Amino acid sequence: MKYLRNYSTDPHFNMAFDEFCLEQLKADEPVFYLWQNRPSVIIGLNQSAYAEVNLPFLREKGIVLARRVTGGGAVYHDLQNLNYTITGRIRDLESDYPAYVETMARALRVLGVPAEVSGRNDILVEGRKCSGYAKRISKDRLMIHGTLMFDVDLDTLTQVLATPGSKLSAAGVSSVRSRVANLKEYLPQFRDIQAFQAALQALLAGDDGEIRLTEAQVAQIEADAAAKYRTWEWIYGHSPIAAFRVNRKFACGSIEAAFSLKAGCIDGLRFSGDFLGNLPPDRIATALQGCRFTRDDILEALRNQPVRDCFDAMTPEELANFLCTN
Repeated sequence: MKYLRNYSTDPHFNMAFDEFCLEQLKADEPVFYLWQNRPSVIIGLNQSAYAEVNLPFLREKGIVLARRVTGGGAVYHDLQNLNYTITGRIRDLESDYPAYVETMARALRVLGVPAEVSGRNDILVEGRKCSGYAKRISKDRLMIHGTLMFDVDLDTLTQVLATPGSKLSAAGVSSVRSRVANLKEYLPQFRDIQAFQAALQALLAGDDGEIRLTEAQVAQIEADAAAKYRTWEWIYGHSPIAAFRVNRKFACGSIEAAFSLKAGCIDGLRFSGDFLGNLPPDRIATALQGCRFTRDDILEALRNQPVRDCFDAMTPEELANFLCTN
């Protein structure tokens, strides 16, 4: 296959790169590229950022959150994970799609990995997941992209995808947790992921040549990343409806907040508990209706509200932190 090179490790740029190659890179034969992301969680098109990801852990560790244009579940990337993308024309989805996936599994087998394509959207090795993939069609073009876990930090992977216990339910697609395996276990001949990438690149490319993007095309991808993939509206606002319940004990008593989110904004909120206050909390709930679900936006909406009167001695900062437990 002909190939591109993408040296970026910026998840938002790389999501835009994929979409550009699917929709605007016109090639008469399949094209592939291998790429990496710095530590990040990539959620599927139809997933709730709030329901699928441990957002407090991401903020604490400086891990990037991004949303892709394909379906499926949330995945963790770091620099010990190698991603692949294959794009091409699609005349018959049912015959072409499995062939694209089998190309990658076959290359892994040549390198010594007993890889098999599963019935859903995984590549397995001895019953454990080493790769997850997803697809998208645009007109007569198909894109398949996926992960290849070489030596991923499995502890971090587990924590970023472990959502806090406050989650109740969410519309959209939930991630499927699987037993996973790092490919390094099966590839002792490679000293690092760069050596693995070089070998896989040579296998997939064969004698075919490289396609180079122009400076104008790269600039267009960067513009798309800024206008879409880095925005709150895409990452959080695209989330489907989700429902949550959080509770905690404060000086004023126990407070439970049940709320729903729609398009990343508070769509409904109800307070209950044995807390003390001079005023009912309904006006607080009303003031937060339609507010974007970020600590800063909630805090700004609470600035002129009688928080201390509704919840004895509680500050707006405390209430904002409580609501944004997720």
